[in-house]
Amino acid sequence: MARINTNIPSLIAQRNLASANADLGVRLQRLATGLRLNRGADDPAGLIASERLRANLRGIEQGVKNSERASGVIATTEASLSEVSELLNSIKALVVEAANTGGFSPDEVTANQAQIDSAIDSITRISNTASFADLRLLDGGLGYTLSGVNSTQITKATVNGVQFLNRSNVQVDVEVIESAQQGTLYLRGDTTNGAVFTPAAAVNGQIPETATIRLGGPDGVQELTFISGTTLDDIVTAINNLAGSTGVQAARVSATDITSGIRIFSVEHGSKPFVSVEKVGTSGAFLDQGMVRLINNGDPGTLDYNNPAIVELASQDTGKDVVALINGALGTGRGLTISAKTSELDVDLLLDATFAQTVSGTPSTFRVTGGGSLYQLGPEVNATQQVNLGVQSIAATRLGGTLNTVPTGPPGTTEFQFLSSLKSGGKNSLASGNFINASKIIDTAIDEVSSLRGRLGAFERNTLDTNIRSLQAALENVTAANSEIRDADFAEETSALTRAQVLSSAATSTLAAANTSAQNVLQLLG
Repeated sequence: MARINTNIPSLIAQRNLASANADLGVRLQRLATGLRLNRGADDPAGLIASERLRANLRGIEQGVKNSERASGVIATTEASLSEVSELLNSIKALVVEAANTGGFSPDEVTANQAQIDSAIDSITRISNTASFADLRLLDGGLGYTLSGVNSTQITKATVNGVQFLNRSNVQVDVEVIESAQQGTLYLRGDTTNGAVFTPAAAVNGQIPETATIRLGGPDGVQELTFISGTTLDDIVTAINNLAGSTGVQAARVSATDITSGIRIFSVEHGSKPFVSVEKVGTSGAFLDQGMVRLINNGDPGTLDYNNPAIVELASQDTGKDVVALINGALGTGRGLTISAKTSELDVDLLLDATFAQTVSGTPSTFRVTGGGSLYQLGPEVNATQQVNLGVQSIAATRLGGTLNTVPTGPPGTTEFQFLSSLKSGGKNSLASGNFINASKIIDTAIDEVSSLRGRLGAFERNTLDTNIRSLQAALENVTAANSEIRDADFAEETSALTRAQVLSSAATSTLAAANTSAQNVLQLLG
């Protein structure tokens, strides 16, 4: 055909030239930007996947930065706690030195007290000033706020970690299911009962023969000699006078009925404290016949000297750790202390002795209403990628809380005391002479600081460091996956560029030939 109004070859050449130029433009753009995806039309599905990966990358990068900043906070906190540990150790040495009253003058003891005052003030100052970028670390601001703690049931509550999970507060239920007990021996007082005691005595409440006993407890052993006719009340007094060196006290079972006898018990509760009353020599058969303990740490309210199902003859007894449920989880008991650590709650509680000894089925309840320090460690904002950590105050008025025996009170009288009680004028200052109580408070304070340092160290080593390494590995893999989708392959693109350039040149030449072909029609006109 020889038509000139429509040049089909030219149209075909134009279409192919446009296609070649478009492909050439794509190749040039990819080589210029280094990206395979420059707009959605390049690869719609790939763009969606790439944008999701890019968002994930930003989250991972920030998670690494958050973990690194948390490590800085922990390191700063731990450095301050290290100084507190040194101060506590120096206070410990000063108390031990001052207790050597036979070798130190009152002036030297006064000088030691001045050093203790200064060290305690320094601990409180560190508590108030330790900070990281204006974030107070040890003044209690990073601790948890508790509401509704019944002090007659829970003497001390330390919450180490809580997952609030979008809740405004977390309820904590503490139910004692097995009571805490002291190591306890009972000496019956009905000494006129010839069927039990040999030789029979004429007076209840008095021992029927002379005896020497070896009294043992967690703090030491002492020997006591009692002559025939010594009253049980006098025995109680003698045992209590040595409580500081044995860790054992005594009291009447009934204040009104001497025949109920006396109980000799360890000051502390738990499976480690014990009480031992051993006869020395051959005299004192009444100890073999009238000293008993409750079978299987039974309820003291069931005491019946004549019931072999309840009591058994014994010369030694150990106590029992409290067993309790905390929010339904079985806690770990040690004496009056109960601890539980679950995915939701990490808590240490010091229970009141009466509450810890009572199995009532009614829990003690309090709430964690806020506080703590929340660390966002993962790329997504959800509870599984967050850690909530509590750092309690280490001020002297909050540190070293210990349930100490009050020397001036009745047997078994205790008081909760802190490190601040060691300052001048305090109940456990050097002038008071309460060196044992002071030493216990310092030991508790050292344990609290060491435990806090250990928790922070474990958090840094086992959580932060591993999280950083994990996120860095994820960052590498996600970056590689995103690069596979988004970045241009220069080898492939340069090859495609060459092809596009050749096709563009060929299409241009073809178009020129198609445009001149119509002129051949003129030859038909002669």
